[in-house]
Amino acid sequence: MTRRPHTPEANEAEHAAMVSYESFGDAGRTGPGTRLECKVCWYIYDPAEGDVVWQIPPGTPWHALPPHWTCPNCSATKDQFLVLPDA
Repeated sequence: MTRRPHTPEANEAEHAAMVSYESFGDAGRTGPGTRLECKVCWYIYDPAEGDVVWQIPPGTPWHALPPHWTCPNCSATKDQFLVLPDA
């Protein structure tokens, strides 16, 4: 087993990875207009557009999606989505 060096750069990279991990489907970090991207197929859920496949009307925020909702492209579950930075 190889150990990673314990350097400030390694710590920053680990922190950045953890921040990304923590944002998977994190409804607490999403607002009414927050867009999220599927980490499997890169589909972007945009509340302004809704989701025609699941018949989700425009204006539906992430936290209001039904619990059984999945990515309309690849069927990934909500925990497989990353919060996108504001455009």
